[in-house]
Amino acid sequence: MFKVFPFTAIVHPHAITAPRLVVKMSAIATKNAVESLVVKPPAHPTYDLKGVIQLALSEDAGDLGDVTCKATIPIDMESEAHFLAKEDGIVAGIALAEMIFAEVDPSLKMEWSINDGDKVHKGLKFGKVQGKAHSIVIAERVVLNFMQRMSGIATLTKAMADAAHPATILETRKTAPGLRLVDKWAVLIGGGKNHRMGLFDMVMIKDNHISAAGGVSKALNSVDQYLEQNKLQMGVEVETRTIAEVREVLDYASQTKTSLTRIMLDNMVVPLSNGDIDVSMLKEAVDLINGRFETEASGNVTLETVHKIGQTGVTYISSGALTHSVKALDISLKIDTELALEVGRRTKRA
Repeated sequence: MFKVFPFTAIVHPHAITAPRLVVKMSAIATKNAVESLVVKPPAHPTYDLKGVIQLALSEDAGDLGDVTCKATIPIDMESEAHFLAKEDGIVAGIALAEMIFAEVDPSLKMEWSINDGDKVHKGLKFGKVQGKAHSIVIAERVVLNFMQRMSGIATLTKAMADAAHPATILETRKTAPGLRLVDKWAVLIGGGKNHRMGLFDMVMIKDNHISAAGGVSKALNSVDQYLEQNKLQMGVEVETRTIAEVREVLDYASQTKTSLTRIMLDNMVVPLSNGDIDVSMLKEAVDLINGRFETEASGNVTLETVHKIGQTGVTYISSGALTHSVKALDISLKIDTELALEVGRRTKRA
């Protein structure tokens, strides 16, 4: 049990003021910090994870900092707080929590009994943070906001990845604005794989591109020319919505040297009135492609339908629900009550 030690604390700037912050999209972290992680965040050329953390702390602190903390917690108080799982699930965000605590107060010490990606059950204390009570309370909500969201994503991803086997589960770009890398990191922690990070790292020819280009073949031809002219090498995916479009793509590929790598089979899973799904069109498309390209099923993907979809032989199954409709995992961070009461009695606050 920790005791209270009087000292003069220097509260982190985020606790007092909120300087005008411009998040520069640069490298996410130092190489050493990233290399030590159990599950590393996905690569992004411009995303600044430290900047995202600073912005989250700054918006919480405002211009006066934590006025409640200042009013109720002695400045010289040291304490210990425990992370508690309040429901079963997969924990994600431990590495990010350490980054946030370090940003608030580098002197804080953390201990964990689990790693990112491990399963927890309701009632399990799986980590603790020790140090200045002010710093712990200031960081608490930002840490939990990230960890609860990431854990919710990881929990659903794990369930869907297991059910989808042998297909691989992917998320989409339907992530919370500003949290693209964080959301996709949680998918990796949950056992899924990442789809394209953004508009820059993969060509993805969707319905609007096809309509504007004048058809599937014309869109593919334009992409092939663009990549060749600009000497770019990257994955190319085209969306198809009918068996006729699948045939058109295959005909084009049989007659032309193409950079195409994957065919999306969109909304070929048909929901039935009895709650089941009809995957016959999807299965026909997969059989027609016959391994010549990767395949990706999209549309009407839920935890209830993903197993049947995965049995069709499709390579990937993408689900926007992994990130856009996530239910946060209930996790709390509580200061040790006995220690808090001891401090309260000593300072005549309890």
